[in-house]
Amino acid sequence: MTLPEIRRSNLFATCLRCDDEPDINKILFYFSYEHFYVLYCKFWELDSDHDQFIGKADLARYGTGALSQKTLDRIFTQIPRKFASTRPGTMCYDDFIWFLLSEEDKTTDTSLTYWFRLCDLDGDGVISAYEMEYFYEEQEKRLAQQDSELVKFSDILTQMTDMIHPVQGGRITLADLKRCKLGNNLFNILTNVTKFIIFETRDPFGTRPDTEFTDWDRFAQVEYEKLASEEAPLANEEAPQDVNDAADLEQPAPALGA
Repeated sequence: MTLPEIRRSNLFATCLRCDDEPDINKILFYFSYEHFYVLYCKFWELDSDHDQFIGKADLARYGTGALSQKTLDRIFTQIPRKFASTRPGTMCYDDFIWFLLSEEDKTTDTSLTYWFRLCDLDGDGVISAYEMEYFYEEQEKRLAQQDSELVKFSDILTQMTDMIHPVQGGRITLADLKRCKLGNNLFNILTNVTKFIIFETRDPFGTRPDTEFTDWDRFAQVEYEKLASEEAPLANEEAPQDVNDAADLEQPAPALGA
């Protein structure tokens, strides 16, 4: 971070709040043990041989196979973001963190950029109807396999155009997505069949989520509670003391709340 960025941020205020708050998990800016624990355990679950790397087949198991093959291919060609992994064809823990934060909260500028790059096949700075249809073809087949109600691409295109209101008609730019605040719906439809089904079957008049928390905050809280309700097989193992220690994934997943 540059000095002007620090001055514009709430970093200092957050540090002061940490001094006064007895329960550090209530402060979600910048770092949370609960968030770290969810990230670490999600990677541990996918890294079945615990060699500190996960391949395309490993990531395909994320979310019970929710991601499309075309999405996985684009991720592993490092289009959205270049990997830090030293082993070709694999993600390391750092790469997975970028993926998971982008996948579970598609409302931030960083995650919108990540998914925009993934869907912009020709890299011209625009997601066209052709590019949307390219990804949607696979989603349509997956819906059929799950006996879910099929939605024609023409209907999806109309729905997204009405929702996003792109300046250039049917050509969606990153600026359009940041302006409309609904770009997460587009990327869920094109890349994640489970979230697509949830979007299509949602109650449009249902209770809106608490805006105090981000999509990532809500996801991490639910996943942490799931972990807390499960009996950890290695609960007596000592948890890593900080994020750097967690990089040594030859050690078991940390005990909850350690």
